[in-house]
Amino acid sequence: MSQPGRPKGEYRRAQPEGTPVGAAALPLDAQALYLKLRDGVRALLRPGTVLVGIWSGGAWLAERLHAELQCAGAVGVISSTLHRDDFGARGMAGGTDATKLPFAIEGSHILLIDDVLYTGRTIRAVINELYDFGRPARVDLAVLVDRGGRELPIEPVFSAARVALPRGQRLSLARDEQGRFSFDIKEAS
Repeated sequence: MSQPGRPKGEYRRAQPEGTPVGAAALPLDAQALYLKLRDGVRALLRPGTVLVGIWSGGAWLAERLHAELQCAGAVGVISSTLHRDDFGARGMAGGTDATKLPFAIEGSHILLIDDVLYTGRTIRAVINELYDFGRPARVDLAVLVDRGGRELPIEPVFSAARVALPRGQRLSLARDEQGRFSFDIKEAS
C-alpha cells in the first residue's frame, strides 16, 4: 500500500518549469506541489504538533504552512550546519541559518518540513541538532520533493512528489518577493 502523497511507481525524471514535457518527464510546479504538501501536512497534524522547517527552503515552507493551516504557537527553524558530516569542508556557510526553536522540544511531537530530500544526511544532522534541545516524543518528516538517492535509512511520512535527477544536478527551492515558490535545477559544484 502506498503512503499518502507518494505517487505509485518509480521516480520520474524532473525538468524545470517551462521545459517541454516528454513522456517520462515531470514538470516541477513548486506552487502546485506546495498545495499538495499543505493538504498532506493538514492530514498529519494532531493537537500539540509543532512545525519545524529545515533552513532554508523547509523554513519558508513551514512558515507558510503554519500561517495557512492556522497552527497554534510558533513555528521553529532548524539548521543542519553544526552537525553536518561535511562541516570540515563547508564550515559555517552563510551564518544566517541559526536554529530558532521557540518552544520546548522535550516530549513534543515534531513535524520536520523540508523542500528536497536526497541522501538523508541533512535530516540526520537536523535530528542531531534537535536532540541538543531535548528529547521529542515523536519526529516525523514531510517534504515537498523526494528525489531518491538515499544514503541513510530516512523516509518521509509524506512527500508531494517523487522525482529522479542525475547525481550531478542539484534541486533547490526558490522564493520570490511575493512569496511564490519555484525550483532551480543546477549542476552540483
